[in-house]
Amino acid sequence: MLIIIALLALLLNGFGIWKDQNANAYYTAAVTSMLQSFSNFFFASFDPGGYVTVDKPPVTFWIQSLSASIFGVHGWSVILPQALAGVGSVLLMYSLVKPAFGRPAGLLASLVMACTPIAVAVSRTNNVDSLLVFTLLVAVWMLVQAVRGGKWGWVIGSFAVIGVAFNIKMLQAYMIVPALYVLYLLAFRANLKKKLAVLAAASAIMLSVSVSWAVVADNIVSKEDRPYIGSSQTNSVLELAFGYNGINRLTGKGIMGGGNRAKDGGGMDQRADEGGYGQTGDGHMARATDGNGESVTVPVVGQNAAAGIALSGKADASGAGAAGPDGPPQGFAPGRGGAFGTGQAGPLRLFQSELSGQISWLLPFAAFASVALLAGIRRRKPLTTRQQMTLFWLAWLLPGMAFFSVAGFFHQYYLIMLAPPIAALVGAGWTVMWHDYRNKAGWIAWLLPASVLATTAFEMYVLLPYSAQIGTGWYLGVGAAGAVCSFLLLLPRLREKLVHAVSIAAMLALLAAPLYWASTPLLYGGNSVLPEAGPNLQQTSGRGGQGMGSGTVNAKLLEYVTSHNTGEKYLFGVSNATSAAPYIIQTGKAVMAMGGFSGSDPIMTVDKLKQLVANKEIKYVQIGGGAPGGGSSELTEWIRSNAVEVPKDQWQDSSGAVASPSGRAPINMDGGQTLYEIQS
Repeated sequence: MLIIIALLALLLNGFGIWKDQNANAYYTAAVTSMLQSFSNFFFASFDPGGYVTVDKPPVTFWIQSLSASIFGVHGWSVILPQALAGVGSVLLMYSLVKPAFGRPAGLLASLVMACTPIAVAVSRTNNVDSLLVFTLLVAVWMLVQAVRGGKWGWVIGSFAVIGVAFNIKMLQAYMIVPALYVLYLLAFRANLKKKLAVLAAASAIMLSVSVSWAVVADNIVSKEDRPYIGSSQTNSVLELAFGYNGINRLTGKGIMGGGNRAKDGGGMDQRADEGGYGQTGDGHMARATDGNGESVTVPVVGQNAAAGIALSGKADASGAGAAGPDGPPQGFAPGRGGAFGTGQAGPLRLFQSELSGQISWLLPFAAFASVALLAGIRRRKPLTTRQQMTLFWLAWLLPGMAFFSVAGFFHQYYLIMLAPPIAALVGAGWTVMWHDYRNKAGWIAWLLPASVLATTAFEMYVLLPYSAQIGTGWYLGVGAAGAVCSFLLLLPRLREKLVHAVSIAAMLALLAAPLYWASTPLLYGGNSVLPEAGPNLQQTSGRGGQGMGSGTVNAKLLEYVTSHNTGEKYLFGVSNATSAAPYIIQTGKAVMAMGGFSGSDPIMTVDKLKQLVANKEIKYVQIGGGAPGGGSSELTEWIRSNAVEVPKDQWQDSSGAVASPSGRAPINMDGGQTLYEIQS
């Protein structure tokens, strides 16, 4: 049975990934660059010239680079490690749940993990989260081995692996550290003094491994001899870890730009309504003109910032967040709450329509399961292994839920962090509740039918906004199946064999809707930049081929800068990585993202650009229009005053126009762009 579940996970995570040309072009460009030199590889340089790094630590990209070195740089080759990590996580769930709760519980936990929509969606991309969760589960597995065998070496190894996970996605890896402490302190067999000493040593090793790469980048290698640390304001890995990728995710400070002010590549302020982006973390607001000469604002992500593709088709030209074609009605449409469809902060955020379809289908069942699993706890009695593991999974789940309920900035795919504890509690809880029901264990016996009924009602709530889109069959079918199973379980004299069959049928009925949601990236095509699952993909990313991060190349511009290159290190410079990525992937040559990922990194200055030009490292830059640098900054003004404008008919490719979000006329994304030649 486990083999069948693993094959299902492999199908959901891996089938069709070869259709994704470039995946998330930002990260694929980095892999292209990392294969060209050891320095680029070690620091995860975004560009072959070693100008700026990506905004994440390098471990995932080291693994992707290994895959690309074997198979070549393709969308599927950089996605493959994450797809396999997703399958590995499914198998690890079985290994973690089975010892304490039995084989059926382990199988169900692995099945729930395989059917978690957001876990599937992100595993089909080259974003780092799938490998992060797999690495965290490896750390948990090692700690469980330590608890079972009493070997402190496993404890050290477990926390060292957390340090490796830190170098995948920084502080997000530490979200499970409190749960590891809980499990270790409750279950490791040793006297308190030795237990605390081992824990202190393990924590020290975790911290040492965590900062090892940062120490090399920040303190050992000269900053002049390595790329700038992307998305930091001080060229520091630790600032990136604890700022942009750390506390700012909770507070939203310094990330959410909306339509206020953003910095250009020179670190100068620029109004978003004066032809720039309003910076929104991993996404942008692009300014462009449609065929009628009318200015439009297009919410975009990844490389499609250059092409003007609206965020999953779920926001209108003004970023108001209207539903896409045939999408859910207003008030239910994903994307209406928060900057990236993450709902409104509050205790019920995970149950709002923006997030519930990604992760929350079985949360009511997990809540009932937790009650059943902890019902036997008694004061002054040692905790059983089952109770210890239940407390561990709750110590993972509850702080995670609390964080995502109040966080100022995150994306839907971060919710994969909640998938393992939900899967474990559902698998373990179903087994325990079935036994309690069969044994007529008082009030606890009624938790099974109550959990089925409550979870069915919640799933109907999640499905209701989509009933017109996917048909009422799903809505009515899930409701009918859950209601019938609950009714049968409430019958007082149901035969034991029938009880088992009905409980299995109820669980499968509850998994039907999540399984369909999880299959939508495979069926309709996914979003490689901001992964999500759900039937809305049928109207958005699915029609344009796989992914939203592949981007386009202006062939005429590329031909011009290539043919006029006289040995310069960089083909040309642009304001942000979004615009540079497809050129790096296609040519393998250096294109400078002067302001880093979003165009707001304070990397480039007038003096630095003068020096690069004098050293014949760069000659062409493209600025203005829908990118940072279009405002009246010192750097932009110097370029306009001292460089020669290249006539647009020599490099502008009108075939790159895309449809306006309003549906009226094509957008010309090059219309506000200007190519300059800076002569030394």
